[in-house]
Amino acid sequence: MVDILHRVGITATPEKVYEALTTVDGLAAWWTTDTSGDGDGVLKFRFGNVGGFDMKVLDLQPNARVLWEVVDGPAEWVGTTVSFDLAQDGEWTIVMFAHAGWREPVEFMNHCSTKWATFLMSLKSLVETGTGAPHPHDVQISNWH
Repeated sequence: MVDILHRVGITATPEKVYEALTTVDGLAAWWTTDTSGDGDGVLKFRFGNVGGFDMKVLDLQPNARVLWEVVDGPAEWVGTTVSFDLAQDGEWTIVMFAHAGWREPVEFMNHCSTKWATFLMSLKSLVETGTGAPHPHDVQISNWH
């Protein structure tokens, strides 16, 4: 199994970052505007004509950890987990991100790694400035979006 890993520092409190990761409004403001569901049940993320993902919330540790399991979406994603671990370091909140459990490093994984990086920068922008770049306003990197 292989994982996508990223580390991002955000100049904000863990509480602000956690809110952006655990509320439908927060998620819609940095990942995709078409976000619905229950912040502690199943979340649905849609990306127009390219499809989407359903995430079951497995663990929420206030201001410290968010863990989801992909329960519906592309075959490569189903059964993988997405986690955000938060730690305060002075004025920074460090986000340790993992999209873990990929069965093999297929080309789609490379694409998703780049897209996760752009969306994590959108999260950073949202929390620091109040404005993110969620889909469909995100950086397009290929015909896969």
